[in-house]
Amino acid sequence: MLRTLMCLLFGSLLLTNTSAALADEYDGTLDLFESSPTLKPFFDSAYGYVVFPLVGKGGFILGGTYGNGRVYRNQVYVGDARLRGLNLGFQLGGQTLSKIIFLQDQRAFEEFTQSGVEFDASTSVVFIAVGAQAQTGTGGSSLSGSAGFSRTAQAEYGYTKGMAIFVHSLGGLMYEASVGGQKITYEAAEE
Repeated sequence: MLRTLMCLLFGSLLLTNTSAALADEYDGTLDLFESSPTLKPFFDSAYGYVVFPLVGKGGFILGGTYGNGRVYRNQVYVGDARLRGLNLGFQLGGQTLSKIIFLQDQRAFEEFTQSGVEFDASTSVVFIAVGAQAQTGTGGSSLSGSAGFSRTAQAEYGYTKGMAIFVHSLGGLMYEASVGGQKITYEAAEE
C-alpha cells in the first residue's frame, strides 16, 4: 500500500514537471510576480533573478521537490536552473507552486552561477499569495486557495545572504514537519 502510494505521488509529480517549460510559462510567471507591488523594489534593484514557473513537492514520510527554471541577469535570459530537494519526517500530500529568487548584486549572482545554491531548514521563504496557505517560513501545513497577492513584512527585511525568495502557491495540500534541503544548479544558455 505504502509503495503504491509513493509511486503514484512521485509519478504524478514527474508527469507534471517533466515536460519542457514553454517561454509563455516563464513570461506568465514573471507577469504574475511583477504584478505584486511588494516585489517591485526587488525587480527594480536586483542584479538578477531565477524564476521557476512550476515546482512540485510531495511526500509521505520521505518527500521530494522538483522544478526547472530560468536565470536572468539584468532582465535578460542567461541560463537554466534545476531545483531538487529531499526531506524526511512527518509529511503527507502534494503541492505545486511558482518560485522566484532575487539575486541582489553581482557577487550573489556569480556565487549562484558558479557553485549553485543549497537551502536548508533555516532558509527564509515568503509565501506572497492570499489564501489559507499564506505563511512565512520553511515548513508547517499549507493549503492552497490563492486569490492574488498581498503585502508581507518580508519586503521590509530585504535580502538574506544576497538572496530574497518568494513563492506563489498554485494548488495542493501538504502537511509537513520534516528536515531536509534543496539544491539548485545552474547551466549557462547556449550562445
